[in-house]
Amino acid sequence: MATEAIGWWGVPLGILAGTLRGSAPFLFVSLGECLTEKSGKINLGLEGTLLVGAMSAYAVSYLAQDTIGPALSPWLGVLVAGIAGMGMGFIHAWLSQQPKVNDVAVGIAMIIFGSGLAFFLGKPFIQPQAPPLPTIDLGAWSSSPQLQAALKISPLFLIGLLIPFAMQWFFRNTRWGLFVRAVGDSPDAALAMGVSIKRVRMLCIIAGSFLAGIGGAYLSLVYPGLWSERISSGQGLMAVALVIFARWNPIQCLWASLFFGGAQSIGPALQAIGVEGGYYLFNATPYILTLLVMVITCSPKKTITGAPGALGTING
Repeated sequence: MATEAIGWWGVPLGILAGTLRGSAPFLFVSLGECLTEKSGKINLGLEGTLLVGAMSAYAVSYLAQDTIGPALSPWLGVLVAGIAGMGMGFIHAWLSQQPKVNDVAVGIAMIIFGSGLAFFLGKPFIQPQAPPLPTIDLGAWSSSPQLQAALKISPLFLIGLLIPFAMQWFFRNTRWGLFVRAVGDSPDAALAMGVSIKRVRMLCIIAGSFLAGIGGAYLSLVYPGLWSERISSGQGLMAVALVIFARWNPIQCLWASLFFGGAQSIGPALQAIGVEGGYYLFNATPYILTLLVMVITCSPKKTITGAPGALGTING
């Protein structure tokens, strides 16, 4: 293999490539969950939304390539994935705001519903090859094929890098951002301001699900760039732990996503240079990190800084 020829230098290159390619789904889904949780709701159903987005993007890219061309059909797939995510978000928002309804129960139901819907509608698209999203070759200056391959990134990833800063500005400097924070921290104070709690939360859940749908489109059209029933690998559920790890801060969600994406790439990077021992353990790194985050943050003796005050409460 070409990677074996450069020896252990292949490991940092592999981790760099995995970070640049594999962190985007974590980024989009965690930002969507951050927006949702800022309003005081938890959306565990983003795993189902991720799968629906991945299936929708791949199907549309494949079906539309003869109509609008293989260059535009993937971008249409991204848009449809976001819209499909919004549909899932609307269902979740409506259900989760009914009286005496628990967010976790609705989230589990939406995982089952979204997964089943994606698997059923996506069966015909497992074998066909859909046009992928284009990539930008940042390593064109180098004569090393390995470095060129590592520095190929998607424009969708670059768009994702801008969203955390835009979201942070939104929370701190806009009237609607104030409404979202007020609803998430103190619903009673928001009511006193004349803010509709249900409307704000519904819009946040729908917008967050839109981002999760885009994250699914990245999975099927960029990395790994295919549609299969196991494509998400639990990244929608990991996003909940990632948001806690990032202390509900969009910019910290960016760094946490890069960290999780890099951790996810350790196993494949080692395998690429012929290291087989501990391969499955290294592949489990993101899941181990998720468990560690949940164990550390669930201690009753610790107060989680940055957590919205109304997060996890049951509707009256």
